[in-house]
Amino acid sequence: MIKQIKQLTMDKEKLDNYQLPKGYKNTEIGVIPDDWEVNKFGDILEKIVGGGTPSRSNGEFWGNEIPWVTVKDFTTFNPYSTQEYITKKGLNNSASHLIPKNTLITSTRMGLGKAVIYYVDVTINQDLKAIFPLKKLNTKFLYYWFQKNSAFIENLGSGSTVMGISLVELKNIRFVLPPLPEQTAIASVLSDTDSLIQALEKKIAKKQLIKKGAMQNLLTPKEGWEVRTLGDFLIYEQPTKYIVESTEYNDNYDMPVLTAGKTFVLGYTNELNGIFKNHPVIIFDDFTTASKYVDFSFKVKSSAMKILKPKSENVNLRFIFEIMQQIDFPLGDHKRHWIGEFQSLEITVPKSKEEQSKIAQILSDMDSEIEILGKKLAKYKQLKQGLMQNLLTGKIRLV
Repeated sequence: MIKQIKQLTMDKEKLDNYQLPKGYKNTEIGVIPDDWEVNKFGDILEKIVGGGTPSRSNGEFWGNEIPWVTVKDFTTFNPYSTQEYITKKGLNNSASHLIPKNTLITSTRMGLGKAVIYYVDVTINQDLKAIFPLKKLNTKFLYYWFQKNSAFIENLGSGSTVMGISLVELKNIRFVLPPLPEQTAIASVLSDTDSLIQALEKKIAKKQLIKKGAMQNLLTPKEGWEVRTLGDFLIYEQPTKYIVESTEYNDNYDMPVLTAGKTFVLGYTNELNGIFKNHPVIIFDDFTTASKYVDFSFKVKSSAMKILKPKSENVNLRFIFEIMQQIDFPLGDHKRHWIGEFQSLEITVPKSKEEQSKIAQILSDMDSEIEILGKKLAKYKQLKQGLMQNLLTGKIRLV
């Protein structure tokens, strides 16, 4: 108790001695620039418009005219990815409205905190809301405010099965409003950063398509190739002794904990025992048959995988891994697959390791290029998060 009192005293002394930076003021939601305002969200909006669903029994209400956006697909920037459209007659006979392009849309039921701006006219269902701000609020600035505060808004949700937030709760959120010129400048910087991110994502997608085409060409059986089984090239080791003891991961630790699934790196551990070091290997999910090529030391989370190693020095492991990515294996019962089925699958391969190695090197170089772009993309996304934190709180001023 005495320790707690001392800590409270120290904290109070720090607050008493704290000097506000010049040009800033203290408010109920923290320190902000002098010329910024604190408003209730509802006080800076012209209106909030909800959506609706036309009658399913009337075929005239559903057609190929207006994208009808729901929570399931509203987070994409492409409204035409939606599976459903309604007709103008359906629009006029429902509680929905035609939402003009460049309007910000958010959800009050599921997907809380997410927002999107469509660049074409759409209509929405009842789970979504179109937000029309007053002229002193820049819509693009509002969009980035939602991005920064999505977790906060999500935590305001309530409900036993589906999380939702009422319009009253949404309108009562405290909103920090810079002057309009600064809103515009902030939105412009963040929009430029988004453009860089999107350009990189497109470039990565293009490189992935090029690699896919190269794989189809290079791995298609040629004259002189032979039919073998995966088990002719690979042996397996059980991962039991490499399983991590604690799943309290920390990005500051050094040793990656892997899964063969999409996540790949589950986190990082500081455990020093039971580290697999004899790489490269292929880790193989025994239940889903997903696989990853690993050329660094690691630990694993569970025993539901096999660690696949070359059976001899005459095996190019990278080539075999690429061949495995071409296998379309039909999953059936929830069971382990390597021993019973997968190792017996037939593959067609070059007879010489040299030819295998040449093909593997081409595909590996492509992967390296994609990986470099991926790391650059991650840095840009991290940069954007830092910019949002600093620009939307006034820590960095643009005007």
